[in-house]
Parts: sequence; C-alpha cells; structure tokens
Amino acid sequence: MSNPFGEVPVLPVVVPLALVVFIVLLWRLHARRLFSVPRASVAAAMAVYAAGIVGNTVFPIYLDAPQTGEPWIPAVALIPFADYEIEDAVTNLLVFVPLGVLIALLMARPTAVKVIAVAAGTSLGIELAQLAAQDFFSGGHIADINDFLSNVAGGAVGYGLFVLLSRIPPLGRFLERFRWRTGGGAPAQPRDTAGRATPAAGSAVSDRDAAPSI
Repeated sequence: MSNPFGEVPVLPVVVPLALVVFIVLLWRLHARRLFSVPRASVAAAMAVYAAGIVGNTVFPIYLDAPQTGEPWIPAVALIPFADYEIEDAVTNLLVFVPLGVLIALLMARPTAVKVIAVAAGTSLGIELAQLAAQDFFSGGHIADINDFLSNVAGGAVGYGLFVLLSRIPPLGRFLERFRWRTGGGAPAQPRDTAGRATPAAGSAVSDRDAAPSI
C-alpha cells in the first residue's frame, strides 16, 4: 500500500513499548519479592494501557510530510472549557479512570495526592508529546488544557472507585491479591488526601495506619 507521507505504523512502536513496560514491572515485582500471578496481571494491564494511550494520543505521525515553508505555529488550546465538547470531556475522563485504579494498585500506600500527581504527570507528558509530534512529525493532535483537566479528573475518579471498592469487605479482600505491597495480615488501607487511612466497613484502623503518611 502506498505511503507517500511516510506514516509510521502504530503496532511496531506500541507493541515493543508494551513489552518493555511489562518486563520492567515484572523485574520490579521480582526485586521486591512480591511476584504473584494477580500482581503480574496488573503489570500486564499497565503495559497494555500504556501502549493503548501512546497509540491513540500521539499517532499518527509522519516522517515525510510535505513542508509548507511557513513558520511552525503550535496548535495549543490554553483556555479552559472554551469550545470543548462534552463528549470529548467524558471520553478523556473515562480513559484515565483505569489509570487511577492501576496506580493505586501499584503503590504500597496510595493517597489521593500521589495518584492524582501521577495522573497529572502522565497527562502532561502526553500533551507535550503531542506538541513535539506537531513540530517534528506533522502530528495531528492538539495539546489541550481541557484534555489535561479531564484526564486528571479521570485519575481522581479512578482512585475514588478504588477506595470505594476497597471499603467493601469481599471486594477489598479480592483487591488485596492484586496490590503491590509487602507484609501480610489485614489489607493495607487506602488513604485520603491527608494520608489518613480510609478503613473498610467493619474494620479497625491501627495507630500506624491512622498516622499521616510522609
């Protein structure tokens, strides 16, 4: 098939990326002596998620796009909520809900601040990659502050969902099998913005869990 503009195929890029992410996470599990099949499945989910995000937010990119000879003007939307469709906001929010859950599973002591910070950093990285793709590879995505805000909100919703499910005893025990934390006994509790434990229904919180995390 003709490819006059040198469009870079997605799969040869994102599949190796997913493998690298998966191998790195498995190595981390092994190094921390936490390996189990459920935890490895979290690593696999994160690898697939990372590949999907890159494939859908950075591509298409072109190596031989025609040059217009005009100065590059970055396509950036910096005014919040201006000309932003509700469908786009909902889509960008929902896309980051799984990330909020996965980050919480990967952290030994997740808090809202930590999870939202990672989600914000990830979204910022995406927007900067889109900006770079515009300049160097004729990428077609716009770096948009509204996408960033929706993504961060999605990460927060994902963490809230994780906390909610963790407070339901049967689901909390099930989720514990997937969490990347050391130690046994009662499941480590999710934490709120200030680092205070949010106990599961009917459970008690020790003095250590109730203390703010650093």
